[in-house]
Amino acid sequence: MLATIIWTVDPVAFSIGALEVRWYGILLAIGFFLAYLTLSRIFLVEKLSQELLDKLSFWTIIWTIVGLRLGHFLFYEPEQFIKDPLSIILPFSNGHFVGYQGLASHGGVIAIILFIIYFSWTRKMNILWLLDRLSIAVPIAAALVRLGNLMNHEIVGSITTMSWAFNFTQGGPGVENTFRHPAQLYESIVYLLLFFALIIYYFKFARGKVPAGRTTGIILFVIFTARFIIEFFKEVQVAKEIQMVENIGLNIGQLLSIPFMIVGLGLLIYSFVKKDIPSYIEVLKPKK
Repeated sequence: MLATIIWTVDPVAFSIGALEVRWYGILLAIGFFLAYLTLSRIFLVEKLSQELLDKLSFWTIIWTIVGLRLGHFLFYEPEQFIKDPLSIILPFSNGHFVGYQGLASHGGVIAIILFIIYFSWTRKMNILWLLDRLSIAVPIAAALVRLGNLMNHEIVGSITTMSWAFNFTQGGPGVENTFRHPAQLYESIVYLLLFFALIIYYFKFARGKVPAGRTTGIILFVIFTARFIIEFFKEVQVAKEIQMVENIGLNIGQLLSIPFMIVGLGLLIYSFVKKDIPSYIEVLKPKK
């Protein structure tokens, strides 16, 4: 049996003057980099240009960050759009750099999908073809983001007596000195296993011949099903969720996950029924 863990890690990795560099930001950057390397390998296998990869990667990262930020306030704190819209845009509070505290994964996923639709349309590419390749790389970034939450002592789990419970000593009032599920770690492990499973599927079995919608369906269904289940072991993120959980038994994150689960399952079914395997030669056409 594992002993309970006293989690004392400082969220700040190092400081440069008044600027604090947090583990969350470092892990987020590493996640993006590893996702880029994965996508680079996929593009190499399918003989796609480096220029296309760089444009896709750069703008996907930008859209993801914007989606993560806007999604948090849209879904959890919409009143901020009226009360203090600058706090959404600027990473400062009371004259101090605090970074972007408040990111929602559902908003990030929506932003990625909208960007890929736009990117594919402007280049006359098959949307599912591109989403399927990007989907293989996404889980590694998601896994490291959750590790960043762990380092930040945030998105903590509910109180438990399990032997592997964490005491998040810097989690703030109501969190410190309580033993909780390491929900961030649960999600990170699921995403990491999913990443390796998709890597094995693509490079060993599919070898570039992915049925349209297959890997997109897998990550949407697996990630958001895991998210839906793990939310039962999490503390509520905002106060208004307390009444929601009491009334319907679900929180905002779970309600937002249901549509993604349905879409993911639909794409999976489509990929097995249709069995359409587009190639980059068919979907990449000269831009007029």
